[in-house]
Amino acid sequence: MVAGIAVLVLALLGGAGAWMYTRSLNNDLARTDPFAEITGGRPAKAVNGALNILLVGSDSRDPDAPVDQQSQWRADTIIVMHIPADHKSAYLVSIPRDLYVPIPENAGAECGSGQRAKINAAFAFGGLPLAVRTVECFTDVRIDHVMAIDFGGFKEVTDAVGGVDLKVERSVTSIHKPYRKFTKGTMHMDGATALDWIRQRKQFPDGDFARMRHQQEFLRALMDKAASTGTLTNPKKLNAFLQSVTDAVTVDKDFSLADMALQFRNLRGENLIFLTSPNSGSDTINGESVVVSDREKALAMYKAMSADTMADWVAANKDPDTKGN
Repeated sequence: MVAGIAVLVLALLGGAGAWMYTRSLNNDLARTDPFAEITGGRPAKAVNGALNILLVGSDSRDPDAPVDQQSQWRADTIIVMHIPADHKSAYLVSIPRDLYVPIPENAGAECGSGQRAKINAAFAFGGLPLAVRTVECFTDVRIDHVMAIDFGGFKEVTDAVGGVDLKVERSVTSIHKPYRKFTKGTMHMDGATALDWIRQRKQFPDGDFARMRHQQEFLRALMDKAASTGTLTNPKKLNAFLQSVTDAVTVDKDFSLADMALQFRNLRGENLIFLTSPNSGSDTINGESVVVSDREKALAMYKAMSADTMADWVAANKDPDTKGN
């Protein structure tokens, strides 16, 4: 979605026709209200102009699977994207899906009122509303917007730009049919292949942290490909890409594609800073493998996010990830 917005702004400069096209895309977006049930205790909006966007990728193979309520699907990808007030960069913090956190009883409940579980269970227990509430309780960072995408949408967006080139750090065979072989080096991947690649984790020593790293590398590659001359100068390809993005995502009811495009107009792959929520690695709790948060480091990082001082925090933490990057 970041890539779609960054590319779209270039089309917006084309005049009234582009604005009408943008309005049409905006109207095509599926919408939900993940904030309606959060009645109190939300973190305050600390810095005007800064934005925090929760990106959630579900493990659903059903494009019509509900995102606003309890379901069988869990969040396979959870990223908090912080856009500083100057809108010149973006910090994307991956939250391990197995991070062991308190999950409120429901989206309107007080923080600490529920059980502790893996953070991706929040999406299954209560859809996007509970996912937002859980992330806000854990980070004390106010979420301004939400975007959700499923695996089916992921494939279509990638194919719309003609695939992406991704680095494979070691030769592995997929654990999913048709058991693709990934060869060490740079591989060009279509949507199905890229989807398969970023789902792999068991073949890597750092497991799920490798999966998160591959997701981050994919996002950067997709954004660079979407903003490339080959996409921008090909109206058919650009339209297919933008249509696939709008078809693939669900956003909150106040999300404006035109406004976001203008705010994100300076973003490119080199402006994205990828991080992983500070953690002390894996542990076994109540018989299941979970990831344990590094409370002190995580608290400091999320305070910096709320205060819009992430650049200072990153500079002071040359190796901010305990795992993954």
